[in-house]
Amino acid sequence: VHEYILKYNIRTIEMTVERIIRIFAGTLALTGLTLGYTLNQNWYLLTAFVGVNLLQSGITNWCLAESILRKYVFRNAQ
Repeated sequence: VHEYILKYNIRTIEMTVERIIRIFAGTLALTGLTLGYTLNQNWYLLTAFVGVNLLQSGITNWCLAESILRKYVFRNAQ
């Protein structure tokens, strides 16, 4: 596998906690938009919740999802 990566110059993707949170937030926002458009407008609240959490995280530099991931998923990671 390593030879294949070198031969075709494929970069390996490192999944950091920050990257996982961005993917998770984007997925939740798109899910809220899709469900709000197709099922019920109350699902737009999920998108608003994600936006408020991203804003709060940017201002305070603290994110609950990051704390949970670091505590339970990446316990031994530096």
